[in-house]
Amino acid sequence: MSGYRLNGGGLIDRDSPVNFTFNGRAYRGFEGDTLASALIANGVDVVGRSFKYHRPRGFLAAGVEESNGLVQLGTGARSTPNLKATMVPLFEGLGANSVNAWPSLRFDLGSVNGLISCFLPAGFYYKTFMRPGWRFFEPFIRRAAGLGIAPTGPDPDHYDTRHAACDVLIVGGGPAGLAAAVSAARGGLDVIIADDGPELGGSLLWNGEEAALAFARRADAELRAFGNVTRLCLTSVFGYYDHNSLAARQYLKAPSSGTAEGGVAERVWKIRATHVILATGAIERPLVFADNDRPGIMLSAAAQEYAVRYGVGAGRAAVLFTNNDDAYKAALSLRKAGIDMRAVVDVRASPGGIWSERVRAAGLEIYTASGIVAVHGGKRVHGLDVAALDGTARRTLRCDLLLMSGGWVPRVQLFAQSGGRLRFDDRLQAFCPGSGVQRQTSVGACNGVFGLSRIWRDAVGAVQAICDRHGRDVCPPPNPFSEDTGATATAPGPCRVPADLAPGKAWIDYQNDVTASDVELAARENYVSVEHLKRYTTLGMASDQGKTSNLNGFAVMAAARGVGVADVGTTKFRPPYDPVTFGALAGRRVGDLYHPLRRLPTHALQIGLNARMEDWGGWSRPSHYARNGETRQDAVFREALTVRTAVGVFEGSPLGKIEVKGPDAATFLDRIYVNTASTLKPGKARYGLMANENGVVFDDGVFFRLSDDHFLCSTTSGGAQRVYDWMQEWLQCEWVNLEVLVANVTSSWATFAVAGPLARDVLARLCGDTDLNARALAHMSCTQGVICGVPMRLHRVSFTGELSYEVNVPAGFGPQVWTALTEAGARYGIAPYGIEANLLLRTEKGYLHVGADTDGTTLPQDIGFGGPVARKTSDFIGRRSMLRRDAVRADRFQFVGLQAFDAKEVLPVGAHIVRHDDGRRKTDGYVTSSHWSPTLLHGVALGRVRAGRDRFGEVVEVYDNGNSYRAKIVSPVFYDAKGERLAA
Repeated sequence: MSGYRLNGGGLIDRDSPVNFTFNGRAYRGFEGDTLASALIANGVDVVGRSFKYHRPRGFLAAGVEESNGLVQLGTGARSTPNLKATMVPLFEGLGANSVNAWPSLRFDLGSVNGLISCFLPAGFYYKTFMRPGWRFFEPFIRRAAGLGIAPTGPDPDHYDTRHAACDVLIVGGGPAGLAAAVSAARGGLDVIIADDGPELGGSLLWNGEEAALAFARRADAELRAFGNVTRLCLTSVFGYYDHNSLAARQYLKAPSSGTAEGGVAERVWKIRATHVILATGAIERPLVFADNDRPGIMLSAAAQEYAVRYGVGAGRAAVLFTNNDDAYKAALSLRKAGIDMRAVVDVRASPGGIWSERVRAAGLEIYTASGIVAVHGGKRVHGLDVAALDGTARRTLRCDLLLMSGGWVPRVQLFAQSGGRLRFDDRLQAFCPGSGVQRQTSVGACNGVFGLSRIWRDAVGAVQAICDRHGRDVCPPPNPFSEDTGATATAPGPCRVPADLAPGKAWIDYQNDVTASDVELAARENYVSVEHLKRYTTLGMASDQGKTSNLNGFAVMAAARGVGVADVGTTKFRPPYDPVTFGALAGRRVGDLYHPLRRLPTHALQIGLNARMEDWGGWSRPSHYARNGETRQDAVFREALTVRTAVGVFEGSPLGKIEVKGPDAATFLDRIYVNTASTLKPGKARYGLMANENGVVFDDGVFFRLSDDHFLCSTTSGGAQRVYDWMQEWLQCEWVNLEVLVANVTSSWATFAVAGPLARDVLARLCGDTDLNARALAHMSCTQGVICGVPMRLHRVSFTGELSYEVNVPAGFGPQVWTALTEAGARYGIAPYGIEANLLLRTEKGYLHVGADTDGTTLPQDIGFGGPVARKTSDFIGRRSMLRRDAVRADRFQFVGLQAFDAKEVLPVGAHIVRHDDGRRKTDGYVTSSHWSPTLLHGVALGRVRAGRDRFGEVVEVYDNGNSYRAKIVSPVFYDAKGERLAA
């Protein structure tokens, strides 16, 4: 027998049928169904296969804790893998397929793994697939990995992110959440309530009592009427972070349905709450016995929810296997719904409480001190054997549905994510919230409080405490529940049937096929830490993250070690609580918005010049300017030769510009730079290096002294914000006594480098009032003036090795000044040059490029800056680190030039400089920059070589990817070694 639709009942709309398919076969459900409830109603028993042994799986649960019913929803680029069918609302045209089964769900060849399970115990992959056989096994393992199939096309859906703040965030819309939300709203607090269901109510929707459902409807209607309440349904709060910051994913449409509200499929909420109330409820715990994974074995509360909420019978003849009183209520509820309850099997010798008495009064037979010792059936349960725990009185019961209940496990995941410490509750035999570290309160079942009346009091009391802190009065709704409703009267009994009574594999983690014997094996092999256990057996590593398996696994480990579960502890709970799509996390940050590139002030003009724009340090910048028929290399060489022979103009606005001003500005920069800033005279410039606390080169650039208390520091283009943040950190955290202001003005100025022998001639046509003579404006100096009627800062610096000026004007005037420069330079053959040509020119000149010619070990003395460091008398960041023994070694990698013996060869960047020692190559350095020089007509390269400055003239071997080259270590300056062209 299989599941079926009950004749009446449920909260579904039976007048609104919905058509859908599963594995290509057509079915029908109703509005209000989930995919899971509709499949059960249509008699579908097997909905998936387990990961390792490919055993047939039916539904275990009815909510987010479901581990068996994973489906692939949709087709093509809109296909979504590994969705829990229990959380997918049914919609017209839904198409779902099972995962991890081939060639079909009913006949899966992967199930052969079960026949060789003795060779596949926990951790088998750590022991079996070792060298040299790994290369043989690896392709098979990789093909077996995974469950669903990730789509390969671009996601056609749109996603959104929204930020919100509130007085109280309530996570969970069940009895505790609703009581708290109504009370807080009446107290005038701004409230956000989030629940992962399509409507608020939680367990009240399937409790089976009219008072419970009536309260849910009444409370939800009241919340809708409040203007200070935001209701978020279909919303899973998946992360709890510092400072009461939480993240939630909201479905605005059914996954893969292809329709969306406003075109948005999912939205991530980033919520900052003054107080958080966790009302996340509890998860029913499975029992551990042989073959407890067969289709037709289900949690008792799940069967109750399917019957009461969805009008679905998960089977026609059922047996309940339990260790606690609360499950008896489910048995009566299912009997009332029309399911034939055959018996109750209880591991306890003397179950008590009102519900067990009512079950007896209803005529159900109760087998006490007994357990399930065998399950009959393969792809559906059709019977079971019951025996007393002392091994006597064995009997067979015929049924097609086995319900199990091992008690309740509070959902503590979000509490633990918040930094709270858990405590083990001996009464519940479960972990509960202990001491918290944020403004957060757990209420209701997630706090270990059961019974609707007690839950109501717990939730209202938490809100009362919050309102007291806010100085507000609260008028909670009257308690609508009687004292005994839903109460868990006694502690649960054992959760495992002794293995000697029930031989066979007893499943703990259903999706990953982790059994009790796997946990015991891990204990014998000394993987007794819960974190080691998790990774060795994959317990709790499935898509449900151990919601139904962790506690049972820890209990088995505790028994194997002879200690209590509290002594075993728990694994670390990490976000997300439930899987979140990459699209939702990305939000609108896709395409050009994924990492928005900053644009130059002259971006439109550069496009008009046929510039090839690329991402350079977060800016969209011209790599080169291609003319008709030119290759990239041809364009770069042409641009470089133009600068060497005539004049070129370079759009350098992204160059970092940080202004430092104040009475202590010079003192501050003396500490920031490894060389001295305070001796610089106004109107002059100096090249400077910055090092971090480890003495490692952090950034470089020229700094200018505009006046006694005013400096302008240039940085690398990609390092401007980093250097600014770094300066602010030192000012705000360490040197708070300094009177200094620091401002990042990079985007406020447009910067154009005019470089080449004719650069002065071009500028002279535009800056007639500014003396550009070498004596008035020498290399490494600066002045202010006017260009085209626009105020400018003019810097005489060069990154190309040629006569060069940097023209800085307010960014809004950038296009006007660029156009004037190109028009004035037309008679001199001016041409724009891009980043690639600029890098070629600086390599010819031997200029360092931080990040290319340096790495995380490079010290100033490695790149020829030992002299300024030694001469500096004041302290600076990283100085002490530069005096360590390792820092002063003579054989450190040092910045040098490399010239290939074959003039036609260009040494590959990243190639190793090697020496031979005992017949083996050992690295003596690296090639860091390398180009063909159209000016020098041979390759030029820079690198870092062990003790390189003492080895000028030495011939070395350069090795790259199987190819060897001969090169000579030379000075890094290949072009204009005397600097005559700079000083012209």
